[in-house]
Amino acid sequence: LAPLHNPANVMGMEAAIAVMPDIKHIVIADTAWHQTMPAHTYMYALPYAWYEKHKMRRYGAHGTSYLYNAKRAAALLGKDPFDCNLIICHIGNGASVNAVKNGVSYDTSMGLTPLEGLIMGTRCGDFDASVAFQMMEKENISPKEIYNILNKKSGVLGVTEKFQDRRDIELAAEKGDASCQLAIDMESYRIKKYIGAYAAALGRVDAVIFTAGVGERGPIYREIALKD
Repeated sequence: LAPLHNPANVMGMEAAIAVMPDIKHIVIADTAWHQTMPAHTYMYALPYAWYEKHKMRRYGAHGTSYLYNAKRAAALLGKDPFDCNLIICHIGNGASVNAVKNGVSYDTSMGLTPLEGLIMGTRCGDFDASVAFQMMEKENISPKEIYNILNKKSGVLGVTEKFQDRRDIELAAEKGDASCQLAIDMESYRIKKYIGAYAAALGRVDAVIFTAGVGERGPIYREIALKD
């Protein structure tokens, strides 16, 4: 479900176990934080049998980041963590947004896999699923190939056709590269849309939080996403 993450994580786990076989090893799943989401936010409008048989639903990710940020925000606000409504934007090479209602996860932009939601470094985020089927037919691409393209050759890398590091994109945009400016505008706009949607879903928002590499160190994305 997470082709950019799980293989490397498994390698690390196996290496650690081999070196320290007598030490207890613990796996923390980023999806655990989102298990408080209600059915109407985690279910897809697909045949219900797919959920019953294959557990096709929204799982989300970045849970360890969201748990920390939700607790830290409550402390900075001087509020009870379970009396906080927050919109947390975890913006890095992988990116997602989390609506936190009364201190727990209510909705999140990533879905069954980390492919859904925001525009990311190499992942496309939300798009019309029909595009995948049309391109498989037009370009004679296999399901495995299209999955690889959506995960590893799309996002801002797909738009710019050369960069996935936002620092490179910002520098090129400053020099007049139109594709890099388009990537900045597209990514920031998608963040803005999710913030607006989650503000409506929560009803009351105590804080909007930006975290992770781009969220913390990319002020241009925060500025565009938050301005009127």
